[in-house]
Amino acid sequence: MTTEPQHLLPNCRRVGDFLERVGDKWTILLLMVLGDRRMRFGELHRAINGISQRMLTVTLRNLERDGVLIRTVYPTIPPRVEYELSDRGRSLKLALAPVGKWVMENQPSAPG
Repeated sequence: MTTEPQHLLPNCRRVGDFLERVGDKWTILLLMVLGDRRMRFGELHRAINGISQRMLTVTLRNLERDGVLIRTVYPTIPPRVEYELSDRGRSLKLALAPVGKWVMENQPSAPG
């Protein structure tokens, strides 16, 4: 059995931890839906079929905490809140594009 060089293990763990945070289906969909535009909560909720309001809220908060998303609150009545990808989020979206391409080329099509 071949063991991994010790110097690679911390890097693999970092990558694994990161993929665990962003690899769920809602985060990936949210990144793709937001793209290069600003959207309000209701627009995002309508655009992502099947996501609950609670799960959308949790996902948005996590992405904002991780610096992937910018949340802008406008001082209006009622308050208006918009979400957009940060520079970090846009670079993440670009990094995930080849993974999506690989999946489309290498995974069998869904039945139906």
